[in-house]
Amino acid sequence: MGAIARPFVFAWHFLTAIPLSRGAHEPVATELAASMAWYPIVGILIGGGLVGTDWVLGKIFAPEVVNALLIVELVLLTRGLHQDGLADTLDGLAGGRTASKRLEIMRDPRIGAIGATGLFLSLLLRYAALLALPSAIRLPALLCMPALGRWAMVTVAWASPYARTEGGLAAPFLTHLTWGYLSAATAALSIALSVMFGPRGALVILVAGAALIVLVWRMCRIWFGGITGDTLGATNEVTEILFLLLVPLLLV
Repeated sequence: MGAIARPFVFAWHFLTAIPLSRGAHEPVATELAASMAWYPIVGILIGGGLVGTDWVLGKIFAPEVVNALLIVELVLLTRGLHQDGLADTLDGLAGGRTASKRLEIMRDPRIGAIGATGLFLSLLLRYAALLALPSAIRLPALLCMPALGRWAMVTVAWASPYARTEGGLAAPFLTHLTWGYLSAATAALSIALSVMFGPRGALVILVAGAALIVLVWRMCRIWFGGITGDTLGATNEVTEILFLLLVPLLLV
């Protein structure tokens, strides 16, 4: 497998539950970092799956059912990875008074009351946002939503130190993450947004996304001392949901 194809496969395997190759499962740290440049591309492919499902199911079911099934598809396709990160992050914030205590709580595989409640509310907000999404921008929003969330993860990861001194799931990805990989991810997202929303719409979305990333970066530094895999998953969830909620307002 080629040097370019391997990082894409690693990105796909990490972000989805669909295997592409059985012979590319021993990446080195530099390849894991390079795979993050492909995150928005994987997001666009995930979004394409949502668009296709929306088109097919829309001919069979009522909009309420279609939107619920789109959420089910997204969770199954990504193994619930980002939802788990959101729940763990909320549990850490609710139960810990210091960064070290919050990180310790987030290690616990059990979900707490705050995490479960936050996860339920996030799914409810996502459903409501999908239901209220104007038909004129439904296709581009479904296509670009996963790409924007995964670009946000790459950007926050590049800008932040890793919070756990003992290492963790996200540590190998961040060791060699460079400005070049972030630039490639940003370029891929910018092209997709420009095609789907036009240059002005793309600029508005990127500026709003950058503002959110600065806020997330700041909160992660204050609350956790940096980022973890869980906070990156939470970043994806918050970004996707806010995008669905705000894009109709931003593009008026």
